[in-house]
Amino acid sequence: METDCTRDENRVNAGLAPLPAGTRLLHIGPHKTGTTAVQGALFAAKDVLPGHGVVFPAHTRHPMEAALAACARPAMMGDTAPTEQHWTRLLDQVRAAGRRTSVISSEFFADAEDDETIARIVAQLGGDRVHVLVTLRPLARVMPSQWQQYVQNGLRMGYEEWLEHMLRRPPYQEPNPSFWRRHRHDRLVERWARAVGPGRVTVVVVDDRDRGALMRTFETLLGLPANLLQPVPDSANRSLTLAETEMLRSLNKEFRSNDLPAELYSRLVRNGAVVHMKNSCSPSPLDVRIATPGWAVEAAAEAGAEAAGRIAASGVRVVGDLRLLSAVPKPAPAVPGEARVAPEVAAQALYGALAAAASAPVRHTAPAKSRTVHQTSSKELVKVLGHRCLRRLRRR
Repeated sequence: METDCTRDENRVNAGLAPLPAGTRLLHIGPHKTGTTAVQGALFAAKDVLPGHGVVFPAHTRHPMEAALAACARPAMMGDTAPTEQHWTRLLDQVRAAGRRTSVISSEFFADAEDDETIARIVAQLGGDRVHVLVTLRPLARVMPSQWQQYVQNGLRMGYEEWLEHMLRRPPYQEPNPSFWRRHRHDRLVERWARAVGPGRVTVVVVDDRDRGALMRTFETLLGLPANLLQPVPDSANRSLTLAETEMLRSLNKEFRSNDLPAELYSRLVRNGAVVHMKNSCSPSPLDVRIATPGWAVEAAAEAGAEAAGRIAASGVRVVGDLRLLSAVPKPAPAVPGEARVAPEVAAQALYGALAAAASAPVRHTAPAKSRTVHQTSSKELVKVLGHRCLRRLRRR
């Protein structure tokens, strides 16, 4: 039976034809527009795609290091720095696809900030064989997700203060200059259209009312059978609740104030405590969500309307309704009470950090100095423990 969503999807994809065989479809995000879901579905179907003339040329779900290296961007806080070898390896896999269609997806390609870098990426991927796909969502929905993601990378600023900086304090670069590089959507589209031409750019406006439409659009463009791409459950990609984010933000303040190594943050906090907490704890209806104040929602809608107008005039192909970019989401139902972290959530976060630390081999340390623990300040102890843990991780 055909549902309303199916009929809407059919109308959205009406007239959309598969890309020519041999196309290098480059999905550049940006962040928080369904990229993880697409990457998970493509990676899960990796072994059956070649039977339909399509290749997913990556050894992992998300070739983040390769994209960062291509865009000359740094790694996330404490992660291993990407190298040219990461990008070269991905290029070799793309070239190995031959005349088959290949699809490369990373939201970090949206971080390429100048025409020269973008032109080089396009040339290395095959020049006129490259077709750029941009997925967009309304800014009002993107902002809370991006803030908590920045907190997961060490940000210490609260949400409303962050919004003030991003929306009211020119030149809108601090504390996260990457935000508008990614999410000034019209300029993002224009940068890539200058490199490949408007005729080889497709903009897909994601409609949150129909979660399956994005997968169906990818299937159509790649010439795949319907319903081949299926979402893969990924609790590690869920957004944090307000309480979880505030807990992490408080930890970030302590971490930074004690000058602990960034590598320790990556291993124990972001990839230890946070990942385990996400995997082990599902938000309940009673959890307080991150709420965007009305003035910021209105500012986001205005920016979205301006971006939609410029995208419409750019000559690129648009799939979906550009008016959604200026949509104002309905406010979430108010949840009574304060944002508090449940004891079991805090316990899972702590366990995740301990498990990450325990995964490094324990070695005997040098004899203690004459000063005892009781004679040492807590701040000095934190520094010493942090550096010892990092040394163990590096030995591993």
